[in-house]
Amino acid sequence: MLAGCHASARTTLTLSVAASLKEAMAEAESSYRQVHPEVDFRENFGPSGTLEMQIEQGAPADVFLSAAAKPMDALQARGMIATGTRRTLLRGSLVLIAPRDSHLQSFQGLLDPAIRSIALGDPGSVPAGQYGRQTLASLRLLEQVNAKLVLAKDVRQVLEYVESGNADAGLVYATDALTSSKVRVVVAAPESTHDAIVYPVAVVKGRPDEAGARRFVEFLATPAAQAIFEKHGFTMAAP
Repeated sequence: MLAGCHASARTTLTLSVAASLKEAMAEAESSYRQVHPEVDFRENFGPSGTLEMQIEQGAPADVFLSAAAKPMDALQARGMIATGTRRTLLRGSLVLIAPRDSHLQSFQGLLDPAIRSIALGDPGSVPAGQYGRQTLASLRLLEQVNAKLVLAKDVRQVLEYVESGNADAGLVYATDALTSSKVRVVVAAPESTHDAIVYPVAVVKGRPDEAGARRFVEFLATPAAQAIFEKHGFTMAAP
């Protein structure tokens, strides 16, 4: 009987999370389970726009953590976010990266004929790609380098393209660049050149364990979780 009660107390939270948060979320989940060993996690990492569409179409998700406000706005407009659970959790920055042996020194250097391909997340679904496109446009480079752009399914694929030498440069979040020893940060994109990079989180409405999802979202804003995110290069948003 005791074993049956224990088994019934277990719960699984399904998380739809922006790809750039993969390592940080794994550590946050591990920390949470030290206090809540009855909770298991199932993760779905990907481009925020794609995750939003999956949730709209009925894909199971208890918590949504997006790399931009727009996908969260879309779900909220459709009444799919649990009231009072949305918060801006993190802030980030965008950087230009290149292979470690590259001579690239600036955004202007992208005009050099030696730079033949520039990896960018697909702006249609990848917030980092939208920010990158805004940056290139703001710096008056977009039209000149448009033919060099190679679109990727998410920021991690951008990183892989640059690591493997299949792209001569790429635009990723600073936190992604920290995960690789095969690339170097050339320069950070000025904040004035793109929309603010924010990571909102919320509980998806109508799921079986909404209370458990709320507890986990609250945990993500605690000092313990904050230390994990900051270790991975994120900045916590102001309360």
